[in-house]
Amino acid sequence: MHANVLKMILKLALLLLVLEQSLCYGQPANFNSTMSNIRRFPDFFMWGIGTSAYQIEGGWNADGKGESIWDYMVHKSPAKILDNTNGDVSTDSYHQWQRDVQMVKDLHVGTYRFSIAWTRILPNGFIHNVSQAGIDYYNNLIDELLKYNIKPMVTIYHWDMPQRLQELGGWTNPEIIPIFKEYARLVIETFGDRVKLWTTLNEPWHVCEYGYGVDYMAPAYNYPGIPSYLCAHNMLKAHAEVVHMYRDEYQERMGGRIGITMDSAWHEPKNSDSVEDHEASERTMQFYLGWFAHPIFSKFGNYPKVMIKRIRALSKQQGFGSRSRLPEFTPEEIQRIKGTADFFGINHYTSYLVTPNDANNTGNFPIPSWNHDMDVINTQEGVDWPTSGSKWLRVYPKGMYNLLMWIHREYDAPNIIVTENGVSDRGGLEDYARVDYHNHYLSAVLDAIEDGANVMGYIGWSLMDSFEWKVGYAEKFGLYHVNFSSPERTRTPKISAKVFANICKTNALDWNYRPKLDGTTDLV
Repeated sequence: MHANVLKMILKLALLLLVLEQSLCYGQPANFNSTMSNIRRFPDFFMWGIGTSAYQIEGGWNADGKGESIWDYMVHKSPAKILDNTNGDVSTDSYHQWQRDVQMVKDLHVGTYRFSIAWTRILPNGFIHNVSQAGIDYYNNLIDELLKYNIKPMVTIYHWDMPQRLQELGGWTNPEIIPIFKEYARLVIETFGDRVKLWTTLNEPWHVCEYGYGVDYMAPAYNYPGIPSYLCAHNMLKAHAEVVHMYRDEYQERMGGRIGITMDSAWHEPKNSDSVEDHEASERTMQFYLGWFAHPIFSKFGNYPKVMIKRIRALSKQQGFGSRSRLPEFTPEEIQRIKGTADFFGINHYTSYLVTPNDANNTGNFPIPSWNHDMDVINTQEGVDWPTSGSKWLRVYPKGMYNLLMWIHREYDAPNIIVTENGVSDRGGLEDYARVDYHNHYLSAVLDAIEDGANVMGYIGWSLMDSFEWKVGYAEKFGLYHVNFSSPERTRTPKISAKVFANICKTNALDWNYRPKLDGTTDLV
């Protein structure tokens, strides 16, 4: 067959696929439903609120706690943080944990998602030196939550690698796999009689690409194109080993569930009529979310085919010989990793428009790099989506619907928990923009449920204003305001806390519920 004819046939086939996807990703049936309606969630729906250890705990060296990679980075290079601050004290939850639990209780949620600081219970990361003070802190927190019938959902790793382990290569060193497994075993054996929801890792994409590929998050390697793939390879294997350990030794006795939390924006074709932009959208989803989700949740396991093919070809072009920069799993490892999650945890905040990079590398991506391997330019320029307190976070609720439906189709209808969703501002108690964000994004979650997605729960982000990584305290995600000038780090509920509490208490969205600040302590 003539090459041009074959190319035309392939284009037509792809165009049909694009049209099909356009129908799938179009406005959901209820997206424009009148906002006066009360929309109810399924009776089984799980409501929660979340935080992470480094962002809220403070007590960075209290009671023998060891140094994490974030402690090390913010102390050595304070200018890396927008406002030159750090998490040394933050909201001081290491001392204010009882107030935190009261806040969670007042929100009428059934679940509190938090992470364990590795160096608080294992100061240098290894199992030989266990801190009883750290164990006591988390025991007290868990017991206090259970006193109010609040289920703890524990993240075993949320970005705070022990610095001593980082000096050995961190996630790029395969020796981290048994070390992480030992740490996880201690955590599960100590708290698993009361903790029934676990996630092994939080947002591995951020750990690997933002931590190793570029100079953004700790450990800020700024080494594009190689260590991020080593990091991901070891994180996936470490995750699988912990899940197998839990299932083999603890799950039947403890009765819990274990999964992983990934993150993804929705990547919308910049030109909805462009076949190339639809290809770029799908490629971005595979490179970003599929990088970690495909080995665990897909039918055949392994990395997405598009990643394997592109990175192998580019590696050869770039002089790496026959060895791809993307490590290969053995057949045994593929089977070992596949299926190692009881639920699909997904964090989502915003969306982007995407279009292919070109032969001139208009995206100006380093060669090699993850971005150049993917070869897609994403942008939020030219959109009319509402802004927030963060430059990167534009409000596009349809992206939540599209993302959930993509996961539903791509991975054969897994049980999904939205493990983070929220929006930033620059402060204030009358945060009606946050109320609108939650209402619209939760409505999109309901649309996805009604269209077949198995969304089992929603964890709002975040309980309170806290240390927001690279931007310090400049951007606020909390339902509670924190006075960082007060020694007690006084917490005050915002309007959004009242609305979120009403949603959780009634298991419903009420678009007309617009409370005012009245000085009362009761949220609803």
